Amino acid sequence: MKPIVALYTLAACLSLNPVAAQTVHLPARQKATYTNPMPVQFGDPFVLYTKGTYYMYGTGGAEKGFAAYSSPDLVNWKKEGQVYFHNNPNGWSDPKAAWGGAYWAPEVYERNGKYYLFYSAQWKENPAKEEENFRIGVAVADQPTGPFIDLQNKPVFDPGYPIIDANVFFDTHGKVYLYYSRAAYKHPVESEVADWARKQGLYKEVEESWVYGVELKPDFTGAIGEPVLLLRPPVKLADKQAGWESLSVTSKEVNRRWTEGSVTFKKDGLYYIMYSANHFGGQHYAIGYATGKSPLGPFTKAANNPILQKNTDKGGTVSGTGHNSITYSPDGKEMFCVYHGRTAKTGDERVVFIDRMIVKDGKITVKGPTTTPQPLPSGVKGTKPLPKLR
Repeated sequence: MKPIVALYTLAACLSLNPVAAQTVHLPARQKATYTNPMPVQFGDPFVLYTKGTYYMYGTGGAEKGFAAYSSPDLVNWKKEGQVYFHNNPNGWSDPKAAWGGAYWAPEVYERNGKYYLFYSAQWKENPAKEEENFRIGVAVADQPTGPFIDLQNKPVFDPGYPIIDANVFFDTHGKVYLYYSRAAYKHPVESEVADWARKQGLYKEVEESWVYGVELKPDFTGAIGEPVLLLRPPVKLADKQAGWESLSVTSKEVNRRWTEGSVTFKKDGLYYIMYSANHFGGQHYAIGYATGKSPLGPFTKAANNPILQKNTDKGGTVSGTGHNSITYSPDGKEMFCVYHGRTAKTGDERVVFIDRMIVKDGKITVKGPTTTPQPLPSGVKGTKPLPKLR
C-alpha cells in the first residue's frame, strides 16, 4: 500500500470510530445554572444560613403555623414539614380569627445556640372584636426545624395597634432592633394622594401602613423605649416616590397604601432598610429601600426606587414582586435577594424567586426578576468544569 493511501485509510477509520483511537469517560456534571421561580409556594420568604445549610420559612404551606424547607445550595430545596404549631404550650394566637389566624411572615435567627422564630398572627386578646388584631410573637427551638415553642403566652409587646412583618437586626455594637409594619387597618391618613382619590370619586379615605423600629430586650421578651416611625408613603404628589408607592390607589385596586415587609442590614457603615409598597395581592407590589446613619434613622429613600418590580409591561411574566429577605452564597461572595412573586403560570399563587443583588457606594441593585437560567451561587460544591481532552 502506498503511504498516501495508508494515511487516508487511517483517517477514515478514525472518523468512523473515534473511540477506537482514545476512550474518554466524561463524568456526570451538576447542572451549572438554576431557573426561577423556585419549587416553593411561599409568600414572604425568609432564608437562614446555619452550619452549612440554608433554611427557608414563609407564609403558607402549613396548618395554623409555619413550615420550612432546607437546601445545601439555595437552589435544591427539601420540604422539612411544619416547624411551628399555634397550639404549643405557650400559644397566644387565635386560629379562628380572620385569615385563619393570619400566621404570616416568619423569620428565624440563630442566637447563642438557639433558634428564634419571629412572626405575626391574630391575638386572641381582642375585647373590641377587631377584624385585624395582629401582633408579633417569638418562639424558640433547639433546631432550625423546630419544634418552635412560644417564649411567652403573649406577643412580644403591644403598641396599641395591629402590627405585622417582624424583622430583627443585630447591630455591631451589640444592640438588637425589631422592625415591623403598622397595619393599614383603621389608619386613614390625609395626603395629596387621598385628596386626588376623593376628587376622582374613587375612595373617601386612604389607609396606610407605616414601618417602625424599636430596640428589643436581649432576651426578646419585650421592647426597650418607644417605637420610632421610620418609613411611610409620600404625602406630596410631587414626591418622586409617590408614583410607584401609590399604584394600588391610582390603579383603582384598593384604598390602601402600604409600607411593609422591611429588612435591615448594614454595609460599610451605612444602614439599609428595604421595604415593599402597594397591595401584596396585586400586580404592583414592588421593593424599594432607604439609607441612614443609625438603625433607627432618619432614613432617606433612594432615588433609584423601585429596585424590583413586575416585568409584564416589558414582555415578561412576573408580577407582584415583594416582601424580601437577603442571604449570601455559600462562600459569602455573592448577595441574594429572596422574594415572592407571581407568574402567568402560577396565577394568584405566590412562589419564591432568588436573584443576585449588588450593594455598592450606598446603592442597591437587584438583578431581577429573572426567569431565564442563572449561574449557580458561588461556592456551590460539585460544579467542576469538564476535563480537557488530551
